[in-house]
Amino acid sequence: MKRITFKKESEMPSMPVTLGSMRVNHTSSWRSIKPEIAYEKCSKCMICWKYCPDASIDIFDDRPVINYDYCKGCGICSVECPKNAVEMVVEEK
Repeated sequence: MKRITFKKESEMPSMPVTLGSMRVNHTSSWRSIKPEIAYEKCSKCMICWKYCPDASIDIFDDRPVINYDYCKGCGICSVECPKNAVEMVVEEK
């Protein structure tokens, strides 16, 4: 196996070459609970979007929408929501 070394940071790829784009890695298969947004409670503050560690919350029509292909069910969005609009529910497969 050939060892790859970089002489300076600018030579490094933006992410590991072997992974390619994370958009092809649907990472939600092991999730046992998932967040659901109660839009009648949601103030559209986007705090859930800001704190999501997997960037699995998209914004459509000025409101947060969970992309379940990438959501791992960590619950951070639910904990951080100031309006308690995000509820964690059991994942049904």
